[in-house]
Amino acid sequence: MLRFPLMSNAPAPASKDFIREMINADVEAQRSEGWVITRFPPEPNGYLHLGHAKSICLNFGLALEHAPKARCHLRFDDTNPTKEEVEYVESIQEDVRWLGFDWGTHCYYASDYFESLFGFAQQLIRKGLAYVDDQSLEQMRANRGSLTAPGTESPFRNRSVQENLALFDRMRAGEFPEGACVLRAKIDMASPNMNMRDPVIYRILKAHHHRTGDAWCIYPMYDFAHPLSDALEGITHSLCTLEFEHHRPLYEWLISQVEGLPGNPYQREFARLNLTYTVMSKRKLLELVREGLVTGWDDPRMPTISGIRRRGYTPTAIRTFCETVGLTKFPSLTELELLEHCVRGDLNKHAQRVYGVLRPIKVVLTNYPEGQVEMLEMANNPEDPEAGKRPVPLSRELYIDADDFMEHPVPDFHRLVPGGEVRLKFAFCIICNEVVKDADGKIVELRCTYDDATRHGVKPVGRPRVKGIIHWVSAAHALDAEVRLYDKLFTVEQPDEAAGEEGDFKQFLNPDSLETVCAKVEPSLSEAKPGSHFQFERVGYFFSDPKECRPGKLVFNRTVALKDGFSKAKA
Repeated sequence: MLRFPLMSNAPAPASKDFIREMINADVEAQRSEGWVITRFPPEPNGYLHLGHAKSICLNFGLALEHAPKARCHLRFDDTNPTKEEVEYVESIQEDVRWLGFDWGTHCYYASDYFESLFGFAQQLIRKGLAYVDDQSLEQMRANRGSLTAPGTESPFRNRSVQENLALFDRMRAGEFPEGACVLRAKIDMASPNMNMRDPVIYRILKAHHHRTGDAWCIYPMYDFAHPLSDALEGITHSLCTLEFEHHRPLYEWLISQVEGLPGNPYQREFARLNLTYTVMSKRKLLELVREGLVTGWDDPRMPTISGIRRRGYTPTAIRTFCETVGLTKFPSLTELELLEHCVRGDLNKHAQRVYGVLRPIKVVLTNYPEGQVEMLEMANNPEDPEAGKRPVPLSRELYIDADDFMEHPVPDFHRLVPGGEVRLKFAFCIICNEVVKDADGKIVELRCTYDDATRHGVKPVGRPRVKGIIHWVSAAHALDAEVRLYDKLFTVEQPDEAAGEEGDFKQFLNPDSLETVCAKVEPSLSEAKPGSHFQFERVGYFFSDPKECRPGKLVFNRTVALKDGFSKAKA
């Protein structure tokens, strides 16, 4: 697997990838009368993740690029009722809308076509291209063969058309228990492509379906329902990830063998998204949820779209990220830093600047008048002149971040030290004169003096140049806030690969992926609405939790740290 190169922060031109070149050629040749109809076909068996976001942006993006003779369908592949829930259907719709896309009136379900798909299966039986097999799953696996040896034909492969039709009807009528038999396509048990060795196209599942109830007890396999649903909807381009490349011959076989289809789609594949320090498997993400290793599908550490939404990532950033990664025909590994870089790029333009002290330590300005409060005007966002300004109170007692003070400084530490001087951002310079500790030796207060002559960036007179600039919050006006500091969910770049086939990816979970601190923030945040973005100056980008933040209880999730390493030395 190649690593996605850390190059430029500019999105790759949309017209350069091989999928778009292929579709542009089809449009120019007037294939399907110049229409481009794509689809996004999620299974409603879990929440969508960033890998799905790449497919959403591609399929819906192509429809926008080729409008008005284009559209994208949202189609739920609801062919396995044992794993599907209405909750997942609703979450998928919410995620697609959040990313900025709309399917209009074109929301479909594979279950919409159950009757048609059943008829297509009967048609294959009548043509001698499908049969009911009574072998167990273990027997079918044993007889499938290997990559170097052909499979063995089922003893039931040559049943008559009439017998197969009768048995298939009895399967639908519920006369057989689960596992008693399946319907298989009759293709070639010696095919070098294992997917063409008489694949199962229908199985018995006596489970309640979230849309059709108990009307059906047999359900089509994905490889059968997918191409035929595409054809029924008039899809022109069926775009899949690379793991479906070996399924394409079966896709094409079904389209060519079933008669009366209104459309003639074709399938092409692109590389899925692989992100460092992440797993992209709904099954494994569900494992984390069910075992209580995260707080839910929308845990901000999760790569689910609901998780990154709650963390504070923006739709614009995700679309930019997907465009930047682009489309390739080979597996690659994308750095998590690229995603964070795209998030910073968007938030930098829009997030309001505020002061927040994550690990507060009190500072008393001993020569500042007691009881005096002055209001400093600060820009809400230097990147946006129309964002206006806000008043920030300054008083005798302040909070600074403990990380900005060091009693025994290391070399090149340019913040506050005993006897040292720093500038309070947008205010004046202060000198630390005394360190106050409690009985346990813990620092509880710094007693400092300020130099009023150093306001507005004026340099100190008769003293060395001040190198350090730190942020602060007026103690008398500070608000308490719960701040959640999120880090990578895993400690290794590729948890799946590190675990191996027999290992457990969960052993690489990062025990420090969440730290919760009691912070002090400026008073303007008393009106912070849930789901609002802020930049805590000098600290990072934060998001008021959309589920828990409310008046009287401030809760902020760190979206991403302020430092952007992607655009620097890694190029």
